[in-house]
Amino acid sequence: MNKILLTALSLIITLAAFAQPQRVVADKIVAVVGNKIILKSDVDNSILDMQRQGMEIPENARCFVLEQAMGIKALVLQAEKDSLPVTDEEVETDIDNRIRSFINAYGGKEELEKVAGRSVYQLKEDFREGIRDQMLATAMRNKIVADVKITPNEVKAYFDKIPADSLVFYESEVEIGQIVSYGKASREAEEYAIEQLNDIKKQLEAGKDFRSLAMMTSEDPSAKGNAQSPGNGGRFEINRNQKDFDGTWINKAFALKEGQISNPFKTRFGYHIIQLVSRSGDDAVVQHILKIPQVTNYEIKESIDRLDSVRSKLIAGTIDFGTAVNKYSDDEQTKFTGGMLQGQNGSFLTIDQLDPTMVTAFKTLKVGQYSQPMEFADARGKKGVRILYLKSQTEPHRENMRDDYSKIADRALEQKKEDAIEKWFTGKISNYYIKVDPDFQTCESMKKWVEASKVVIPGKN
Repeated sequence: MNKILLTALSLIITLAAFAQPQRVVADKIVAVVGNKIILKSDVDNSILDMQRQGMEIPENARCFVLEQAMGIKALVLQAEKDSLPVTDEEVETDIDNRIRSFINAYGGKEELEKVAGRSVYQLKEDFREGIRDQMLATAMRNKIVADVKITPNEVKAYFDKIPADSLVFYESEVEIGQIVSYGKASREAEEYAIEQLNDIKKQLEAGKDFRSLAMMTSEDPSAKGNAQSPGNGGRFEINRNQKDFDGTWINKAFALKEGQISNPFKTRFGYHIIQLVSRSGDDAVVQHILKIPQVTNYEIKESIDRLDSVRSKLIAGTIDFGTAVNKYSDDEQTKFTGGMLQGQNGSFLTIDQLDPTMVTAFKTLKVGQYSQPMEFADARGKKGVRILYLKSQTEPHRENMRDDYSKIADRALEQKKEDAIEKWFTGKISNYYIKVDPDFQTCESMKKWVEASKVVIPGKN
């Protein structure tokens, strides 16, 4: 079973839920694994939806989809047999998270239902069995590979098998940490932000359109949008239990009555007003406007002095970087990563992943050095001061064991896990009743399943 097994299942779940009403009419069972069936429509509709969404169709797509689906069924069967724990609450939480992400992606509940051709309630029902299977299959896969480890000799053997002309070329990568100080706005600036929001609230209560005012006045970048993404006009679909929103903000939203607009209130992002548009249990639709009190040069100077003192301690060695981050940094995102910025490859970032002011600063640093405190503005336009720490930097190079051991080791370990999964399938699937439709029996990827279908299990065949 190849490494895209569970990724493919997630894709199939999503595509199945978004299949258009014009579904394939003719249907039959094309495969059976134990007591679980796979229908021809399951396979055909997944491929149709991949085409509809402009996704790349794999070679022998019907065989690919069926083989993946059968692999999932086998993992689920074993997970059920082993009584691996997947609770209804976990399934519901996953469903709710997916629905919220789709709502945000499509710009609202109504638009999502229009695209999907069914209600949110129906989408949740469509997701339920597939998500449960995905969670069980993931739990079973994790159990199979739980004890798989990799040795340095195995990493070297893995690397030695890679053809020289296939070695990855890496651009220069850096590991950069930061300590951030956001200047505290003056009381006058805070009062002005509150005054602005009170004025906006009066306009809204007089009948002004919330979306229009949000796009004109809110300092939340998502309200206005950009060339790549249209603005949301301050509108959000939220759930009371979401962790990606400020807790105070969530609590304030759910304390309102439908149609009510809050008084200005403060969070770590600034001052806000919220209108509760509608609510259904723990789900709600809200509209929001943000004002960020302006930080003056005086407050910026105070932050520079504070971080200059921190930098002196770092250079003197009286405090280490991680401790300094924990004690002095105001940046919530990097506070839990020891101050290190994160990207797709963990803490290793390419130059194009850094903001321009950061690139300019780190070019003057050597590995292990700390920058002078410098002004910057975050993604929301909030002004602050930061110190940068250049932990490491690589030159552009072909992959090699000296510079890239951890990356090679990760891939080698993943390959060893996939081999363990494949071995598990080879030894396990013949224990289940297997049936494969003749139309799929000539597929190369279905060979092991076809062979398993020929095994006679007493009392089952």
